[in-house]
Amino acid sequence: MKKVFFIDLDNTIYFTKPNEKQLMGGLYALLAGEDLGITPEQYLLAKADMLRTPFQKVAKKYGFKQEAVNHAIRYLKNGEVTEALSPSEDYPHIKNLKGRKFIVTAGFLKKQTTKVKMLGIADDFEELYVVDASTSNESKKDAFEALIAKHNLNPDDILVIGDDAESEIKFGLELGLSTFLLDPENLHPEAETTFRAKNLKELAKAAGQ
Repeated sequence: MKKVFFIDLDNTIYFTKPNEKQLMGGLYALLAGEDLGITPEQYLLAKADMLRTPFQKVAKKYGFKQEAVNHAIRYLKNGEVTEALSPSEDYPHIKNLKGRKFIVTAGFLKKQTTKVKMLGIADDFEELYVVDASTSNESKKDAFEALIAKHNLNPDDILVIGDDAESEIKFGLELGLSTFLLDPENLHPEAETTFRAKNLKELAKAAGQ
């Protein structure tokens, strides 16, 4: 039975698309006034990726001009969420897990911290760990290792839960941890993972609870 859970935030605990205006409106407005050096079609694809992937990775993927990237990062570092967000309808399956729960998320510290506050879920977790690419080169793999060391956790007790096959799922597997890939749109059909599902209804079963 799994007794420790490393849980992603964006598109796992809640979904970004229904909250796009609140979460991304300011960034979109800023980018609209920048010369990104890409086509309008590429920008539409980039916007879709920004709902699932940290901004720096999207900017690199599409080749945004560095000046525009610098302006956006300066804006994002000070951004915060000030209106209520709603956890996903499957969130009770996370909340009801028995054991120690940690949010491990990538993004800007202030924004990710205020998301948790506006979701009203802070008390459901032992710790929030933000991997902030603007301040370090740390990955979620480093975050997992740091939490294991800090709390003297047994890797056999851990289940990693998230939607990103190339981040928390990949790094969890590299550390020998069990993983649960949440993939409602079947975006990662070939990805390696211990468990996969389109929702969280089988989460307790995957955890052996």
